[in-house]
Amino acid sequence: MAGVIIVGLVEAARQGFPPPSQPQVNATTGVTLFLIMRAFTSGATAMTGIEAISNAVPAFKPVEWRNARTSLTWVVFTLLALFGGIMALVLLTGTLPRPNETVLSQLARNSFGTGFLYVVVQASTAAILFLAANTAYNDFPRVLSLLARDHHAPRPFMRMGDRLAYSNGILLLTIAATLIFVAFGGQTTALIPLYAVGVFLAFTLSQSGMVVHWWRTRGRHWRKSLTFNALGACMCAIVFVTAAIAKFTAGAWVALVAVALFVLLALRIRAHYDEVGRALRLRPQSATLPGNTVPAPLCPPKEPPPEPRPAAGTEDPREEEEAEETPEEIHHLSVVAVETLDLANIRALAYAASLQQPVLAVHLSPTDEEAERMTRYWGHWGNHLPLEVVVCPYRTIIAPLVDYVEALHEQRPDLTITVILPELVTSRRWHRLLHDRMAFRLRHALRERPKIVVTTVPFHV
Repeated sequence: MAGVIIVGLVEAARQGFPPPSQPQVNATTGVTLFLIMRAFTSGATAMTGIEAISNAVPAFKPVEWRNARTSLTWVVFTLLALFGGIMALVLLTGTLPRPNETVLSQLARNSFGTGFLYVVVQASTAAILFLAANTAYNDFPRVLSLLARDHHAPRPFMRMGDRLAYSNGILLLTIAATLIFVAFGGQTTALIPLYAVGVFLAFTLSQSGMVVHWWRTRGRHWRKSLTFNALGACMCAIVFVTAAIAKFTAGAWVALVAVALFVLLALRIRAHYDEVGRALRLRPQSATLPGNTVPAPLCPPKEPPPEPRPAAGTEDPREEEEAEETPEEIHHLSVVAVETLDLANIRALAYAASLQQPVLAVHLSPTDEEAERMTRYWGHWGNHLPLEVVVCPYRTIIAPLVDYVEALHEQRPDLTITVILPELVTSRRWHRLLHDRMAFRLRHALRERPKIVVTTVPFHV
């Protein structure tokens, strides 16, 4: 595009900047304030995309905010240079939009003809648009994970998949985008109002939130920052209101309804998590495990090995491992997966201790800091049972837990390992979507392993 602009300006200068021929335009309406605001709203959509940097500040290298500010500055100046150059060429050449050809295509054809460079411009434009469509896949799952962290979205959206991405958020976005694309028939004229309303509503809310932030903190240069953010909030609000009114029947109403439903759903989800939190809150009597008088070593004392059985040529070794025929031949180790110290997890620990068998608690932490915090909580609780903390930096739960249980089994193949998981049982069926189905996934992952039992301790809310 820089080449298109430079070649076009040089050609116009070589010709002495002749006035462009005035094209024949059939006006259908007068120039009113509403028409100007509608044109301003359509042009303001060129600013969309800069939110990708603001949403991805945590992904930058330290110092995050400084690197993000530098990147955003480059983006702004690049946008201004390209937009200003394109508008200058449009005015110099008298180019107008056509139903079958974009303005960029006309400008590239005027500068380069229809040769190789013209093809490069068209292909680059298509590649940029394709990359821009991927922006939502970079940011929406991350924003959804932040909402899940604050209990405004289902908790499964907070976890990363095996590919170190928020897979559940990506899947949800794919389904939603497919439904919208099919419903609108892929018509960009109908999709752009839907996009503009949602984007500038987010801009307005974010700028307003920064105004509240500066007013509360009142740090260094807070008045200047508050003024900038207040001005940005007002301008974005003008664009949002204008787009909502001017393009209401063109598809903007869908965005307004979708945003309202999303906010309502987020509030309902937050209310459910608050209710579950109150139900799981520890009480004073939860500080101990009544009746837990059995020592809980990692593994019970090793007994003399049994007499070897006659070898069988075609006998399955798994049958050899699971050949206990009497209760006395079965030796237990209960492994309780503990996510946090609440009533559901305490009840699972109490259930395991009531079996009068050795118990081991296992906690999977995504970071070293969380592992240290869980160790401190466990110490304040009283260290009633041994705790093993496993750091899982990739935020996966099932695979590290399966590996840990398998390592225990390899260490003590004479033991029957019972993995005990707390399970929340909700009164409403749709509430189940807000909680992980960890027991089902773990049972499916361990069912091929011998001498491993997976059971759940329900907690009704």
